[in-house]
Amino acid sequence: MKPGDKAKRLRIYISSTDKYEHTPLYEVIVYTALEHGITGATVLKGIMGYGSSHEVYSSKIWEFSEKTPLVVEIVDEPVKVDKFLDAIKPFCEKSGKGLIITVDETTIAIHKIGAKK
Repeated sequence: MKPGDKAKRLRIYISSTDKYEHTPLYEVIVYTALEHGITGATVLKGIMGYGSSHEVYSSKIWEFSEKTPLVVEIVDEPVKVDKFLDAIKPFCEKSGKGLIITVDETTIAIHKIGAKK
């Protein structure tokens, strides 16, 4: 991808406690992205939030819950994002928890490829 290219941004809003077959759902999503050749994936940890359950979770020290909101974000070519979304739908549906996935069209401003260490 180069500056000016059209891309899609995929955002998956889940919880840190969501699982797929005993594995954290965010890990399943990131490793599936890697297997599908997605340029990159980032898991962002929220400090506070709520979903369709309307139960508020936060990362305050005095709270006992380890449940915090997460966003898995991916930006790549539209075709790759569409195929990846089809691949992860079964994981999301079988997780048994609430989530929301959004897809936005975006434009690449800068894409610098880093070297592996």
